[in-house]
Amino acid sequence: MKNVFILADKAWAGSNLLYKWQKTVGNYIAVAGQDNSVKIFDRHGHKWTELNLPGRCVGMDWDKDGDILAVIAAKSSSIFLWDASVNKTSKIDSGMRDQMSLILWSKTSPMLAVGTVKGNLLIYNQQTSRKIPVLGKHTKKITCGCWSAQNLLALGSEDNTLSISNHEGDTIRQTTLRGEPDEIYFSVMKTDERSSPGESTVSVSVDKKILMLFNINDPENRIELTFQRRYGNIVSYRWYGDGYILIGFSLGYMVVLSTHFREIGEELYQAHNHKDSLNSVAISSSLNKAASCGDNSIKIHELSELKDITNVVRLDDETKGLDQLSWTDDGQLLAISTQKGTLHGFLTKLPILGDSFGTRHAYLTSLLEVTVSNQVEGETPVAIEVDIEPTFIAVGPYHVAVGMNNRAWFYALVDNEPGFTKLKDFEYLGTIASMCLNSDYAAALFEGKVQLHMIEGKDHEEKKQMKLFPDDDRNGRILCHALTADFLYYGTDSGNVVCVLVEDLETVSSYSHSVGVRKVFPDLTGTRLVFIDDKNNGFLLSPENTKDPCIELPNFSPTITGVLWDNWHADRGVFTAYDNDKVYTYALHKTTIYGPRVVLVGSTTLLFSQKPLLLYNGVLTCQTASGKTSEVALSTHSFLKHSTITSTDSPPEFSKQLTQALLLKRFHEAWDLCKSAGSDADWAELGKTCLLHMEVDLAIQVYRNSGNVGMVLSLQGIQGTVNTNLLAGHLAMFLEDYNQAQNLYLSSNCPVAALEMRRDLLHWDSALMLAKRLAEDQIPFISKEYAVHLEFIGDYVNALAHYEKGMTHKDKFQEHDEACQAGVARMSIRMGDIRRGAAQAIQHPSRVLKKECGAILESMKQFSEAAQLYEKGQYHDKAASVYIRCKNWSKVGELLPQVSSPKIHLQYAKAKEADGKYKDAAQAYESAKDWDNVIRVMLDHLNNPEDAVRIVRETQSIDGAKMVARFFLRLNDYSSAIHFLVLSQCNDEAFQLAQQHGKMEVYADIIGSEATQEDYQSIALYFEGEKKHLQAGKFFQKCGQYSRALRHFLECSNTDDNLAVEMAIETVGQAKDNSLTNQLIDYLMGESDGMPKDAKYLFRLYMALQQHKEAARTAIIIAREEQCAGNYRNAHDVLFSMYTELQAQKIKIPKDMTTNLMILHSYLLVKLHVKRGDHLKGGRMLIRVCNNISRFPQHVVPILTSAVIECQRAGLKNSAYKLAAMLMRPEYRNEVDKKYRRKIELMVRRPDTSELEEELTPCPFCGCQLPENELLCYSCKNNLPYCIATGRHMVKEDWSVCPHCEFPALYSQFTLLLETEGVCPMCSETVSVKQLKKISDCSQYLQTGQLDP
Repeated sequence: MKNVFILADKAWAGSNLLYKWQKTVGNYIAVAGQDNSVKIFDRHGHKWTELNLPGRCVGMDWDKDGDILAVIAAKSSSIFLWDASVNKTSKIDSGMRDQMSLILWSKTSPMLAVGTVKGNLLIYNQQTSRKIPVLGKHTKKITCGCWSAQNLLALGSEDNTLSISNHEGDTIRQTTLRGEPDEIYFSVMKTDERSSPGESTVSVSVDKKILMLFNINDPENRIELTFQRRYGNIVSYRWYGDGYILIGFSLGYMVVLSTHFREIGEELYQAHNHKDSLNSVAISSSLNKAASCGDNSIKIHELSELKDITNVVRLDDETKGLDQLSWTDDGQLLAISTQKGTLHGFLTKLPILGDSFGTRHAYLTSLLEVTVSNQVEGETPVAIEVDIEPTFIAVGPYHVAVGMNNRAWFYALVDNEPGFTKLKDFEYLGTIASMCLNSDYAAALFEGKVQLHMIEGKDHEEKKQMKLFPDDDRNGRILCHALTADFLYYGTDSGNVVCVLVEDLETVSSYSHSVGVRKVFPDLTGTRLVFIDDKNNGFLLSPENTKDPCIELPNFSPTITGVLWDNWHADRGVFTAYDNDKVYTYALHKTTIYGPRVVLVGSTTLLFSQKPLLLYNGVLTCQTASGKTSEVALSTHSFLKHSTITSTDSPPEFSKQLTQALLLKRFHEAWDLCKSAGSDADWAELGKTCLLHMEVDLAIQVYRNSGNVGMVLSLQGIQGTVNTNLLAGHLAMFLEDYNQAQNLYLSSNCPVAALEMRRDLLHWDSALMLAKRLAEDQIPFISKEYAVHLEFIGDYVNALAHYEKGMTHKDKFQEHDEACQAGVARMSIRMGDIRRGAAQAIQHPSRVLKKECGAILESMKQFSEAAQLYEKGQYHDKAASVYIRCKNWSKVGELLPQVSSPKIHLQYAKAKEADGKYKDAAQAYESAKDWDNVIRVMLDHLNNPEDAVRIVRETQSIDGAKMVARFFLRLNDYSSAIHFLVLSQCNDEAFQLAQQHGKMEVYADIIGSEATQEDYQSIALYFEGEKKHLQAGKFFQKCGQYSRALRHFLECSNTDDNLAVEMAIETVGQAKDNSLTNQLIDYLMGESDGMPKDAKYLFRLYMALQQHKEAARTAIIIAREEQCAGNYRNAHDVLFSMYTELQAQKIKIPKDMTTNLMILHSYLLVKLHVKRGDHLKGGRMLIRVCNNISRFPQHVVPILTSAVIECQRAGLKNSAYKLAAMLMRPEYRNEVDKKYRRKIELMVRRPDTSELEEELTPCPFCGCQLPENELLCYSCKNNLPYCIATGRHMVKEDWSVCPHCEFPALYSQFTLLLETEGVCPMCSETVSVKQLKKISDCSQYLQTGQLDP
């Protein structure tokens, strides 16, 4: 609240003031203090006049209209009357001898009631000057009173009585009170039934503790309300609303009661509003507010929600406290007196006056203050002190005008302090209804005319540039006007909207509307305006658009009072229309494929008592009743608050924001929205809107971003189209509004585009109509395409007609004519003219046509004609099929060599079989690949089982096998029958047949691995019953019954012993059962029958059980036995196979195995080297063998003899001598071959100790030089890998391996060996030199620790 004035007077100091606001208008306030005067001030605090009295003022009151102030004073019997309209004071003698104490004007009539200190009453009729004295109304001083709306007078007196009198002074009711009355009011109590019209209830504060409610019509049942002590005394109370009472208490409490009989005694609201004390309460019904004062503060509450304190004003300078509150009737001003003797006036409600021009707006901020602001441009607000309370405000770029009645005051806005200068005041010829300004001119509307004149200028210039509109009264009365930078617009009651160019004061355009125009609202440039007519409909007028200048606004509310255009540079086509509750946002879409149109974007709710002044970029600046402005963000511009969508935005909210942005043509913001969180549907919507507004370049970007390649290419194809209608037509077609597209195409410079569109859309009727108008040469082609469509949907009559219309009979369109002829042929057949259609089809060169017509005839069951057409078209399969349907077998036979369909061959075969021509039938069945029927005919009719059996074997036919089996069964050939029963998967029948005829071995051989476990078990049980242990064990093994299988294998006779043992080992290996394993081992070791079996079986058992270590030990034993028996190759193979197996299982290889394998391999290499004539290598290997001669007990002497001879040949004389000496030992001497004995003896007698030196090569591990045949390094103590080709130790630089067994070999030596031998000396696999590769990095082959010690 704004403090308007503070009244203080020396005579008032320290006294409680008595003051009264002028009723109704509230222009004056009368104040009386302790001095003998009443001072009258206007509403701005300026002293207006003063009434001098003979004594202190003891009472005053304004009449019901606020015209006359009545005052009574001490020491005087006169009543002083001051007339506000003429500022004159008159005096009336009351005729009362005692001192007057109370004065009250009636609420409804010019009756004045005056009470005295002795209880007498005077009623004075001011209109008739009649005085009615009533003596003895009360016995003591009349202290309080109140008139009712029914002109009843209630009075309270110090005699503790309440009297109610009529306007003649006659007492109607009188009642005694329990204390002294204080405040009396008439009101209406809340009751369920309004039985008593008018104010029938009198409320009175009794002794400041009780509130009594007295019903005039029910005087016996008065209601007395008492309150809690903590509230203190009743200070003041007021009625408001529908029977509510607001009570203020001395200790700061404020309480609200309802007078409804059900709620009496209930406190609806209670608040400790002031900490220490409360002095007064007041209520303004026009503002719907309540006020209380106390503790140096005033608090304002909303009556609708008392908890809401809308304002708090502190008066810290008033140290003595506050006194009384009083509101003007209109609620604009609130006065409060203080204990110190001052009076404060506060502005609580302002007239909402304001105006805007561009981004500048002016509004009333106090009764005599206008503020000019331009927040958009960042200008400092300018406060202009005006001379009068204005009834209108107008603002322009550089001026402000205020005024009332027929006068206006003009102020110029300047840069220097205080920001304005007063220019002049101007009188018009009538009361001003409204005023508008631009940079140079002012336009005032009064009495149906508009006066346009310059604001600044010399007198003669002003008169020259002054004009009154309209020129002719016959043009109607002007109801509204508006002024832009260049134009004056006005609307008349006859419906004319006139535009005047201000520069030369001439009318430039005029639009005639059907009814009167009440309001006009041009945009900033003046190129378009919104007007509201007498029917409360809204229209947008664009004088520049000559084709359709006026557009009705959609969903225009009849309550709308004003329109504001958005002043943001990019939103020139956006405006809002507002009423008291809502703001409606509209957008002008100037360039769309449908032409200009206006859309309603949405609405925004306004708070109570807000008037929109200015719209800028979706923000509405509103003026409030408190003299301030507030900004309201339009809900239709919510997307501006969320330039980037957050995760909290729900999909509906996002969709709403996108829709708003598109309706407002804010494509940049819409793009950002879609970028941040747009779905494919959102991008599509943005693209459609761009097309609607003909924004082709932006639409291309949108569709490219959303991945719609087809639309991008289509838009690029029309990009750069100059003709607007042609471009709009393309875009309407993309938006699937084909009728609009056609209209636009036809109005463009390329109307044939409409025809092309209709053809592409298959809208043939429209296309033909357009072709007749635009391109007659296209009619045949359209007719043909239309006929194709009609044929597709089954309209054959019209299709035939259009095919015939489509004929051009021109050579250059031969292909087109042939298509039409084909259509005529098809349609003729479908229409029943078979002869014509078939003849045309046969003459036509197209094979496809013959097939189509044949199919039509076939569907019509005209088989003969259909088959002929198929045959002519060389569709032999179809022709043969149709000939079969009409039983023309001779034709079928002729066509059969060209027929590929098995079905036709099958049908022909059945027919031939029925005729008894079985050979032809068999051939036809075979062509149809119906093998079962071929076999059946072969067996049943042609007695040709050989071919039947051949076909069964080739085709694996199950049914065929069954037939052959039955055939052989009839011939008692059970073996063949069993074979074919198994082939036909009839295992049970085959088993029974084999069982019956003792052919189980045959069945067992045939069934193979395809049978089930049950089949195997059945065979096994059969053999078990026949005591055929080997076969029984074999099939028990197959069905997984290993225990029974092993038992049968071990019971086999000696003839099957080897095979049985092998099978037993396989069974145990599969079973992995320790008990079965031990049982077999006992058998092999001879524990059960005392006859140990060959150790090789034990070896195989361990291998089957994957017990490789045990197998290795067994292999060594076997090899040793073979070696002792002289079977060195067998021993070598056993050790080699075990070596490779252990190596594959990554198990350490026993050293004995490795050494024994090396010695045996060295022995086998001797024969290889001697055979190749390499005696040195052979001699070296024999020396190694002789060093281990104990491992060759069967051939000690032959080996030593060979060693002596080979060493002698190789020049190893010393070695030969040593070996010869060993050979001459007594145990060997007699066994030496006679032909060598003498030579060996001579060699011993005459020794030659010369020896060929052995070459040295490096150790592959440490590089130490060693004899090439040495396999143990002296330096690193490693066992060296040996070459399988020479027996020498390996060398890193000459490394290779056998590609099969991966044993190492010296590359150079292995290649020499392979040139003559071609096999690996270790694994005996064939190896070529090409397979051999020299290995540069042999580290992986030099891993130590791979052998068991």
